[in-house]
Amino acid sequence: MRLFRVRAKPGCAEELLKKFESTSADVVRHEPGNMGYFFGRGLSVDEDVVVFASFWTGLDAIKRRFGEDWQISFLPQGYDELIETCSIEHIDVGSGWFVMPDRSQ
Repeated sequence: MRLFRVRAKPGCAEELLKKFESTSADVVRHEPGNMGYFFGRGLSVDEDVVVFASFWTGLDAIKRRFGEDWQISFLPQGYDELIETCSIEHIDVGSGWFVMPDRSQ
């Protein structure tokens, strides 16, 4: 998993989430080795914290997509003005998944 964690500038989290929905999604969608993504916003105290997580078949796929700068946050045009701080993390989640089945059906 490639986790992009951001503290948005005050009042900018909502706009950043809209960019995640379009621009960030386009950065990873349909790329070889990408298995999907999600994004979201912190609740209450952390409402200025937003994350974009993308899931890959492995580190090699991440490196192919992001090149030599794979360990650095990739900021498309217009992101800098919305971000106070950001970081990128790579996490092996190969054996750490458990999702409850949908019991509403």
